[in-house]
Amino acid sequence: MSDVDTVIRCEGLTKYYGRSRGVEALNLEVRPGQVYGFLGPNGAGKTTTIRCLLSLLRPTSGQAYLFDQPVGLDGRELRRRIGYVAGDPALFAKQTGRWTLDYIAGLRGSPGPAEAELCERLQFDPSRRVKELSKGNRQKLALVVALMHHPDLLILDEPTSGLDPLNQQVVFDILEERVANGATVFLSSHILPEVERVCERVAIIRDGAMVAEESVEALVAKAIRTVTVVYTEPVPDEFVARLQQRVPVDRVGNAGLTARVSEDIGGVLREFLARPVTDVTVEHVSLEDVFLQYYTGGGGAK
Repeated sequence: MSDVDTVIRCEGLTKYYGRSRGVEALNLEVRPGQVYGFLGPNGAGKTTTIRCLLSLLRPTSGQAYLFDQPVGLDGRELRRRIGYVAGDPALFAKQTGRWTLDYIAGLRGSPGPAEAELCERLQFDPSRRVKELSKGNRQKLALVVALMHHPDLLILDEPTSGLDPLNQQVVFDILEERVANGATVFLSSHILPEVERVCERVAIIRDGAMVAEESVEALVAKAIRTVTVVYTEPVPDEFVARLQQRVPVDRVGNAGLTARVSEDIGGVLREFLARPVTDVTVEHVSLEDVFLQYYTGGGGAK
């Protein structure tokens, strides 16, 4: 997709439902070939953003772009390049999976070249009626529909919901293969270890507004870590007081100290190691820890 500068771009995207906020003044860019994580709890504005991108909703103000073209109601050609998995897929309950796949292929105007391969890899039997399928198998059908035509852009809202760990692994293997072949992925998920594994860049949305947007590595590097040091002898009060001028410090028994550190961890450790120690541990954060800081700590990592 070297023909475009951005696959997704939002400029001041805002959507209100009457007086209720959906998303407000959202700015973001997703480059070709990126796997972009879009994180937030229920009600944060993730689904509203996705629906605006797909022209399922008309924004109150601002503009969304796909493949450098403004999103509008007449975006049929744009939508041919997209594979979408909704958070709660709406499927034809009385029809079979086979009927569904053929119907969608007909709407697109061509068969899905990857359909058979996807059904085999996901161990999905399309002969059964949708109403007879488990949640996991309905999710597999939604994934095959979204992926079978080799779209340039995948917009995935909780794509592994209801799948067992083996099938979750298969889905992310497929996504990695698609990205290696030039596809772009916009991924909304609550399964944060998976987001950390596959995403190049992430945005965290809170109350309809973006509160962080960085590479996974940079975001985790800024987050708070827990440092625990055990000394060879009891720690004097004056040593603790000196450390507390740098970071908040708590005692662990007579000979241990613990601190939460967000920046210059090397400098902090040098000060902690000014006395003989028997043990040092640093609890490294994950993307899930960072996410929780934004939603339980009243803000982002400092």
